[in-house]
Amino acid sequence: MAVNLHFSPVIAVAGVELVTLSAGIKSDNTPDLVVAKLTKKATTAAVFTQSAFAAAPVTLCRKHMSANAGQVQALLINSGNANAGTGDAGLAMALGHCEALAAELSIPVHSVLPFSTGVIGQLLPDDTMKQGIADAATALADNRCSSTSHWQNAATGIMTTDTQPKITSEQVSVDDAMVTITGMAKGAGMIQPNMATMLSYVFTDAAVKTDHLDQLLRDAVGVSFNSITVDSDTSTNDSLVLIATGEGPTLDPEHPQWNAFKASITQVCLELAQGIIRDAEGVTKFITVTIIGGRDVAECKNVGYAIANSPLVKTAMFASDANVGRLLMAIGKADVDALDASLVTVSLGDVIAFEKAGIAPGYTEERGAAVMANDEIVVTVDLARGDSSASIYTSDLSHDYVSINADYRS
Repeated sequence: MAVNLHFSPVIAVAGVELVTLSAGIKSDNTPDLVVAKLTKKATTAAVFTQSAFAAAPVTLCRKHMSANAGQVQALLINSGNANAGTGDAGLAMALGHCEALAAELSIPVHSVLPFSTGVIGQLLPDDTMKQGIADAATALADNRCSSTSHWQNAATGIMTTDTQPKITSEQVSVDDAMVTITGMAKGAGMIQPNMATMLSYVFTDAAVKTDHLDQLLRDAVGVSFNSITVDSDTSTNDSLVLIATGEGPTLDPEHPQWNAFKASITQVCLELAQGIIRDAEGVTKFITVTIIGGRDVAECKNVGYAIANSPLVKTAMFASDANVGRLLMAIGKADVDALDASLVTVSLGDVIAFEKAGIAPGYTEERGAAVMANDEIVVTVDLARGDSSASIYTSDLSHDYVSINADYRS
């Protein structure tokens, strides 16, 4: 069950039309195919998984992004099958599906980006996909695919083991007009992104040049999708796309509202990233690990991930077991150069548990357990060696996580 998963009301972004279908890729007849049609003036930036086994659609997306200079006109997304580990046959199939959609919409093939999520090592059902593409194109021809319900349906159509759709919106005032940012994401397991997220799509109606959009995306992802972990595992299909449709005001880093716009983009990414953790497989607790006093952000993240990915720490969190030793173990294994353990302070919520190389005066396991019994927990570690900080967001490790993954393909 998701932990305090709440999002802002959805606002449709001008310049985007969405169709969601139950095409038959999933055996349970739930929504599994989403097509997004974009205005011709849209600009796009994207980041993808760094996995050596990147899926066919990721490989093709990279190729198409190199060819289209950010001029993307359609997204083709399926759930239920990752088309990963499928070799040349999978790549040819992904291209064939892009060609089919491009023909239906009369747009260049390289302006179509394909995305897949689901079981690894199986080819997509080719005929099912092509029929779904044809059906989606027919729906788009009706030109009534831009209501908030279409956005909510799309967030549902990209889900796999998620229990709830993840979609949120922000608005910022620019030049006496309201700029809208709406994003959606899927992901609940196989989560520790590496320059991307599971599948996520963030749209804005602002007009932004591709190079500015690219930097905006990379800044936002560093404090959001690249700061979460469920199980330390990076997917073969992780993809994150930021699209500016150009239907609203023009923005660039020199614009007086750029920082406000950037903050809203970052906030949408952060809400979605945290939403993935709040809906993680088997989750019962949402945990923030904040590292302060580091020499640089990379060092802080290294310590944060060492704590957040430790099965011993995560199972202790599940049990509300205030075993400070597990936190010390995780910090110690992070291999921080010349760390002076006598200066490190560890707190559970507002309770100082460890300082000056020993258990803090007045700390008791009862006080620690009271903090850990909450469904939202903050662990703070002060390394006392610099001015940098970072936060990592994670979940506990429960019996249900094991059951979900043991039964995933059953």
